Amino acid sequence: MRARSQARVTSGRASRTWSSRWSWLSVSVLFVVDPAKFDFYSINCYRLVGEDKLARTLAEEVLRAGTDFDGTERSPMRSTGARVTLGVTAAREGDLEQALIHGERALQDDRQSVPSLIMTSRELAAVMRLRCNKEPTAQGYLKNLQELGREKPGFLPS
Repeated sequence: MRARSQARVTSGRASRTWSSRWSWLSVSVLFVVDPAKFDFYSINCYRLVGEDKLARTLAEEVLRAGTDFDGTERSPMRSTGARVTLGVTAAREGDLEQALIHGERALQDDRQSVPSLIMTSRELAAVMRLRCNKEPTAQGYLKNLQELGREKPGFLPS
């Protein structure tokens, strides 16, 4: 419980710091850090400490903010991470169907941040093994992860 409380306090403090730093920002600046990326990093913190509601809310926001009006994804690697987070939170709630939809969609994305995908996919695989290992659809997803692991060494532990 302490980790959850500390995550909330730290996230709030960091959010206020980011917000105060960007009021002076001008488009003429050559290099700009994207303040919206803060939500993306917060997703992992909240998911890892078990604050699924906050992780899910931020994942949905990352997907919304990263998608243009025509459906084009402006930040596909962030979207991939957000989808796996939605899969993890759905699996923890016992919603295998949604977990599989989000997990499979993340694995199909063209652009992937492999280290981030490794971390989150391991987590989703662990939750699925724990909660729904006997379900044929879960076994299919886990098999898909194993195949991806053979294609990309280091993706999943052997």
